[in-house]
Amino acid sequence: MTQKEFIETAVKALDLKRAEDIQVIGIRDLTVIADYFIIANGTSTTQTKALADEVEYQLKEKGITPLRTEGYQGAQWIVLDYGDIVVHVFYKETRQYYNLERLWRDGENVDISEYITED
Repeated sequence: MTQKEFIETAVKALDLKRAEDIQVIGIRDLTVIADYFIIANGTSTTQTKALADEVEYQLKEKGITPLRTEGYQGAQWIVLDYGDIVVHVFYKETRQYYNLERLWRDGENVDISEYITED
């Protein structure tokens, strides 16, 4: 699976479960941590878990499992580490507090509009 296909699958999974403010940031030129961060949030801890579960499920259906997962217990910030792509699913207030978009503002904002359904 290409990175573009991975991003499409993850973004569509988040969109399916009504994630808010889905963003993809290319960080390949800034760090060795990963090539991309996918960031989204839910409005409750239940939704946050459901978002992360859906991403994991959709990618597992394509034969891809995360190397590590963190944060399921509290569901404030769930991290799904797939190596070169890391998915961050936040509870809304936690996302505002950590503001990863600001920390990685020098990264490339990837256009995902073709993967998002209009409300």
